Amino acid sequence: MAEKRAFSVFSLHPCSMLIQARSIAADNSAGWRAHAARSTFPALIFENSTMQEYSDLSVLIVDPNPSMRGSLHSMLNQASITKIDYAVNSGTAIRQLGKKPFDIVLCEYDLGGGSGGQDGQQLLEDLRHHKLIGLWTIFIMLTSEGVYSKVLSTAELRPTDYILKPFTVEVLSGRIDRAIEKRAVFLPIYQLIGQGDLREAIKGCIATENRQARHASDLRRLRAELHLDLGEMDQAENIYQEVLSLRPTDWAYLGLANTLFGQQRYVEARDALVRLIEQNPRFMTAYDLLAKTHEAMGQPVQAKKILEDAVALSPHMVRRLRHLGEVALDAGDIGVAERAFKQVVTKAKYSEFRDPEDHVNLVRTLVKKGDANQANGVVRDLERSLRGSANVEACRAIAAALLLELAGNGAAAADELTRAVSAVGSSKGLSTHLKIGLVHSCLKNKLDKAATEVMLNLMSDPDSDMTMEQALDEFEKAGRHDLAQNMGTRINKEVEALMSDAADQSSQGEVKAAVFALRLALRKTPGNLQLLFASVEAILRQLNTVGWEAPLAEQAQHQLHSIRRLDPTHPLFASLREQFAATQRKYGIAG
Repeated sequence: MAEKRAFSVFSLHPCSMLIQARSIAADNSAGWRAHAARSTFPALIFENSTMQEYSDLSVLIVDPNPSMRGSLHSMLNQASITKIDYAVNSGTAIRQLGKKPFDIVLCEYDLGGGSGGQDGQQLLEDLRHHKLIGLWTIFIMLTSEGVYSKVLSTAELRPTDYILKPFTVEVLSGRIDRAIEKRAVFLPIYQLIGQGDLREAIKGCIATENRQARHASDLRRLRAELHLDLGEMDQAENIYQEVLSLRPTDWAYLGLANTLFGQQRYVEARDALVRLIEQNPRFMTAYDLLAKTHEAMGQPVQAKKILEDAVALSPHMVRRLRHLGEVALDAGDIGVAERAFKQVVTKAKYSEFRDPEDHVNLVRTLVKKGDANQANGVVRDLERSLRGSANVEACRAIAAALLLELAGNGAAAADELTRAVSAVGSSKGLSTHLKIGLVHSCLKNKLDKAATEVMLNLMSDPDSDMTMEQALDEFEKAGRHDLAQNMGTRINKEVEALMSDAADQSSQGEVKAAVFALRLALRKTPGNLQLLFASVEAILRQLNTVGWEAPLAEQAQHQLHSIRRLDPTHPLFASLREQFAATQRKYGIAG
């Protein structure tokens, strides 16, 4: 049996934020580009390639204790750091970070969580998920030895470093030294990622690795993650295999499993993850991917068991608890779903990013249980504590409709569903899962037009990955072949109109308008080969006539990857790849 290996989650890992912020095998770099657009990269000052001068650093201290804030302020001043702001809890920290970026965040682990607020780890989860701190932000957690021993083996949203209290100014400045030095190495790559130029970022990793051999492992890891973001699973797999041939490392085993999952090689991914968990039972991210793998294999009961094991080891991750509730509900385990969703609602209560969908999930579970009294209480809490947005109104109406259905009041339930559909039309960020549930509720209550409206809304949502085939399949599963047929006809007509518009715009020299029209068409039918070819051709025309745009080129790369996946032997595929390479050469960009 392979020797068990300890995986240090507290090393100064420059790539950890990129890795943790990605949803497993799903996310891309758009969020980082959005973050970069509203914030700024730190301006490093170099003297003979040394670290940034301390006087230029900006620091946010997050601590509820006034005396500790004062002590930290004094220590930072002794280290020549004077640009200091404060936050007393997670809410004020989030508001501060929403206004401006900081080089360093010094965060106390115990932010009053015992009295109901978030702890430092939950704050870090929110900051990374909502991209309020950039790749370049140094996040240092301050904690007591007792707390550190509890989180040492289960912490997964890794800060840059942990510092155990009590500590001296020499310890603090030494840790900042190390973090700033390493950030200086990676900053040019982070800048390229923020600009959306992942190709150049990959080349930057390779060039930096040649100059900075001691960071080789971190650079390979980041390079593999960038290939994953570009959908290039085979290239990422090669890097992970190379790393594993040199030195077996848990993160490389996880990355390899990630590439297998992305290639839909689910049995191989499952086996690799099982071995990884056997070797390191507290490598929590492996549990999440293993659960997703079981789901992809149509095994919700096994996925539930994996998530239950993970929650038992690390019970504070809100997103994992939410996932457990969803999987348990699908598997028919109402008890586990109820406990999970109750914890989610409780833990998220003090977050600045409370999600009203959590109340809907809990109501749905309680309705399945037949517990109208508790469900009523959850709806009242939703109405009382979350107000003022289309998302909240949609969730309130859906939850109310579920309760009315339980009470047998179909007419009133239909009225609430109509309100929900109207609110969904002006909402932003509601999940695909919730919208599909609303579609089925509308069908159940004979609101066919409303169900179609929600499904079309879902397909036009840029944050959704719902395809036309999946949308039509939902209607087919509900026994509504007529609606599937009608909507399919309607979408095909819309796509034909968009393609015709794109052709007209292109003939008139309006290349940007043509690209935009084809992008809208692809949102409706992303697996349409004819559309994919037309879109890549239009993008290349824009790049060649208007100028190079890295995000647009990346879009073409994604579409070429889709074509290769759908029909790698298509006679036009090789020609398009050569045209893309020629465009790169035109602008002095290596392929």
